[in-house]
Amino acid sequence: MWKVLTPRKIVFGENAAQQFEYPNKSLIITTTTPDIYNKWIDYMGIKNYEIYDKVMPDPSIEIIQKIQKEYEGKEISAYIGLGGGSSMDVCKYLGKLTSIPKILIPTTFGTGAEMTTYAVVSFDHKKKLLQDESFLADAAIVDPYFLPGTPYPIMRNSACDAAAQASEAYNSRISNPLTKLFCKEAFDVLEDAIINEKRDLLPYGAMLSGIGFGNASTTLGHALSYVFSNEGTPHGYALSACTTVAHKFNKSTYYERFKRICQKLQFEPLKLKLGLDDAAEVILPDKGHLDNNPITVTKEDIVKCLDEITNTNPLS
Repeated sequence: MWKVLTPRKIVFGENAAQQFEYPNKSLIITTTTPDIYNKWIDYMGIKNYEIYDKVMPDPSIEIIQKIQKEYEGKEISAYIGLGGGSSMDVCKYLGKLTSIPKILIPTTFGTGAEMTTYAVVSFDHKKKLLQDESFLADAAIVDPYFLPGTPYPIMRNSACDAAAQASEAYNSRISNPLTKLFCKEAFDVLEDAIINEKRDLLPYGAMLSGIGFGNASTTLGHALSYVFSNEGTPHGYALSACTTVAHKFNKSTYYERFKRICQKLQFEPLKLKLGLDDAAEVILPDKGHLDNNPITVTKEDIVKCLDEITNTNPLS
């Protein structure tokens, strides 16, 4: 038996965020600044809302609990995660804690977080991948309006993230014919968008990637990437070399194609302060990714992958 989960409602395309009917007394959660999100809110036409804009990248459980306490008793009707994956992850966890509906609106088009049952939250300064069906959005809104204002480094990292998710999940042990369909179509769209510089395709490709990997799981590339993210490397940037090396290890049909995408995006080599053996010890307990990898991974394999990532240039 196979199962595919999606948000209760998916709205996408031009003007999707403008035409959606938002509940009164929503709490908008974002990582951006007023000069940016005020333009977004004006476009969306949201009325009678509150806003929390102190969320930082890689949100901690403490900040989520702080928001819950701060707005307790204020009769919030919905959480609106507006921005990148961090804003949406906060909304997902808050929704789980409070049973308040969640509306997720991506503006960076890379994580696919608006489509998935996954959230990344930091506990004791370490990122942890969580999975829960209660994390699914009540509504996911994907609108290319937000794309033109995205700085190139964020666009580049987001595009790499979406392509890594689609290609890793295609090969996942728990993939099925329907998730493979979404992942294949997502990668084809994203590859065209990146190689041929058709940026308007990125939101659609990232949405498809979110449905695909959200039901099949990413694998070794993501497991390797978190030790780099823990040292401050942006997630999508870390995936450039990590997923390339993982695809090579897994003999993935996407190895050359993903590598070509990263070359087009001109990522620099990765560096790691943590020793390779210590980094492997951090990665090894990540069963959520490693158990779903198409090939069984040992600590020795992880050390070899990290060595190739940091001491060669896998994108050359």
